[in-house]
Amino acid sequence: MSLQTWWLFVLMTFVVSATPGPNMLLVLSNSARFGLHAAMATMLGCMSALLAMMSISAAGLGALLQLFPAVFDALRLAGAAYLAYLGIKSWRAPVVEHAVEAAGLMAPAVKRAAHFRQGMLVAASNPKAILFAVAFLPQFINPLQAQLPQFGILLLTFAVIEVSWYFVYALSGKRMAVYLERASVMKMFNRVTGGAFVGFAAMMATVRD
Repeated sequence: MSLQTWWLFVLMTFVVSATPGPNMLLVLSNSARFGLHAAMATMLGCMSALLAMMSISAAGLGALLQLFPAVFDALRLAGAAYLAYLGIKSWRAPVVEHAVEAAGLMAPAVKRAAHFRQGMLVAASNPKAILFAVAFLPQFINPLQAQLPQFGILLLTFAVIEVSWYFVYALSGKRMAVYLERASVMKMFNRVTGGAFVGFAAMMATVRD
């Protein structure tokens, strides 16, 4: 893999990661509602799923999805259903004054585990992430050179860029938290994020490979 190829990968990954999607929305939402610790647990869940998917892609996941497109459809529909669930849950979340402050006092370890699972499920069933792992990433690997070192470089590059954007969204959510102490603002935030999750679910359900 040439330096020019690597820089092209950096540029394209930077743009793809920056684009708002279910992963980034979940990080922002959890940061705003529950704080940076929750956001970091969400990030860890997302990254665990993404890195696992990319590692599996190196072992031939792309060929598997081409051979069995029903596998991709099953993941896509499962992801759409889960995002719709998150959207409805957010929309219907109870609203009280100082809800963000109260949420931070509730069973931190249990909350972090739940946020980690949320991140994993959302990332693992996101068609954009699946296509990135099985169709986009392999294009930057030179088949005439040792593939494992190239894959390691691309994986590390992706992780740095993706996590950097996670922190941008998490810090943005943290800055929003002070405004969410008001019940009226929290209700609006719940409606907006809930609607966005449902919108992503609708897009995911209709996407075609």
